[in-house]
Amino acid sequence: MDYWERDADAEPSLVRPYILTAGRTDPTVHLPLEAPIETLPDEKPVQWPGNDVRGQILRLCSEYPSVAEIAARLSLPLGVARVLIGDLVTQGYLRVHTTLDGAATLDERRELIGRTLRGLRAL
Repeated sequence: MDYWERDADAEPSLVRPYILTAGRTDPTVHLPLEAPIETLPDEKPVQWPGNDVRGQILRLCSEYPSVAEIAARLSLPLGVARVLIGDLVTQGYLRVHTTLDGAATLDERRELIGRTLRGLRAL
């Protein structure tokens, strides 16, 4: 079993979370905490077992969660989640949606604040 695999039925892993990122702490792409993440169509086969944390991230992203929500749902440190998500984006598995700009409506701003608060509460 590789270090980054995680089995929900197994006992808690003694592997340090930063082993999953080979010690890297910065993502390869710009990832705001509130940015919604989307799984891209399955054009490339995954290269890891289903219980691997990367597979878990891919499954979660079918619901367009934010970076903070992904970290919270998988109980990953935020830095680790950002690096893994960044890797999956550069490998073509995920897409980062832009967050609001100056032309955003009041409803869009409220939705973003709500999503951000939900993600932070989950942490």
